[in-house]
Amino acid sequence: MNRSIVLHSLRKMAEARSCKLHALMFPLPYQGHINPFVDLAIKLASKGFTITFVHTQYIYHTLTNDKQTDLFSQARKSGLDITCCTIYDGFPVDFDRRLQFVEYFISLLNDFPGRVDEFMGNMIGSGSSSPPVSVLIADSFFAWSPWIANKYGLVNVSFFTQPALAFAIGCHWELLTQNGHFPVKGDTEEEEITYVPGVDAISSKNLMSYFKEEEIGTPIHNFVFAAFHEMNRADFVLHHTVQELESKTLTTLSKNQPTYAIGPVYSFTNRPDISLRSESDCAKWLDSKPPGSVLYVSFGSVVQTTKQVIQEIAYGLLLSGVNFLWVAREDILDSGDSDIFPDGFQDETKDRGLIVPWCDQIMVLSNAGVGGFVTHCGWNSTLESMWFGVPMICNPVAYDQPTNRKLVVEDLKIGINLSDGESIHRQQVAEKIRGFMNASASQGLRDRSEKVKKILHNALDIGGSSQRNLDKFIEDLTAKIVDV
Repeated sequence: MNRSIVLHSLRKMAEARSCKLHALMFPLPYQGHINPFVDLAIKLASKGFTITFVHTQYIYHTLTNDKQTDLFSQARKSGLDITCCTIYDGFPVDFDRRLQFVEYFISLLNDFPGRVDEFMGNMIGSGSSSPPVSVLIADSFFAWSPWIANKYGLVNVSFFTQPALAFAIGCHWELLTQNGHFPVKGDTEEEEITYVPGVDAISSKNLMSYFKEEEIGTPIHNFVFAAFHEMNRADFVLHHTVQELESKTLTTLSKNQPTYAIGPVYSFTNRPDISLRSESDCAKWLDSKPPGSVLYVSFGSVVQTTKQVIQEIAYGLLLSGVNFLWVAREDILDSGDSDIFPDGFQDETKDRGLIVPWCDQIMVLSNAGVGGFVTHCGWNSTLESMWFGVPMICNPVAYDQPTNRKLVVEDLKIGINLSDGESIHRQQVAEKIRGFMNASASQGLRDRSEKVKKILHNALDIGGSSQRNLDKFIEDLTAKIVDV
């Protein structure tokens, strides 16, 4: 199928339909990617797009809990043209994708692109969609998106759900290789990297975890670097960040391909329930605590850590004497051990601590009782904490988290490190927490968090940078489809 012929046909059809754009959206099937994709879908639909949102059958089953409830039914009731459909990921619904992580990721890399091709052929070949699909918005970590977009004559839009800093570093991995900084060897001393375009000096310890030597050849490494190899082929790149926070990086990236910072893409209205886990109601407990007195602890939906780390943090909380809300997933330990906490910890802290398996993080961070966030520095958690002006204690584990920590602690100065060394010790944790939760001692941190909060809110206000960038993207996208 000749792409130029198909695009010409699509342009004419789009003109006839007053440029009603129909986008297929493919998120990576993990909570941290699904959330911003759903929010972006609602935003684009509110701008007049027809949206077909594609979940894997497993994700859809988990989200709907087998109730056959359309995730976007409420959005449609408000007038948005948005529907959801599913694609088979190659495994039955009851296959444990967390426990069999390696097998699943190998399949995502090698087998899933063929399933997407078949899915697209059935959808586009049937000619049943109206208006016809003209845009593919895929997660940047799907390496197949340029090939699929080209084969089916679609405009290829890449949505990067991490900071622009991680995009710039990842897309210059060959430059890092030439300079001996990739892979990062475990016995190598920390080095300063000063030559990545658009990136200020960065320590080798702050590179994403898949740059480390021990990660080379793993499924996640192969998956990620296949994607980085293809990202520069996108027609447009959307970044889940804010222009004012990463101006230099974004300006440099825009010299290579059309780049738009549109974050944070939060939709607090018409957003369906997209939690992959059952949520505990923490509101009443939080409301019972004095303003700013609760330390929220969560390490996200995916990453695992050691029992030693969890127990040292637990003892640190015990010694600190502060109130805390801790999200402790049953699969948080990399050993698979279900006995997470030290003996007697929950009894000793029951008057000032609440431990839950999962919760509504937006609700927690927006509560006046919360005064700080111990976080793994996942980008969604980081942006959400910024949005509500909650300062952070950072304990990155993997992926882009070390890089995000640099932005939070070293660049924006709205957080501190949980540990000053390679290991975590309870006494140091307790001291860090006490100082952090002392309002007068950490006033500078809180003032800067409020300033960053205003930057994010201003970006989403009418005329704000993210609003302008989203409008500019839609204008440029429409022009690409319509103009001969």
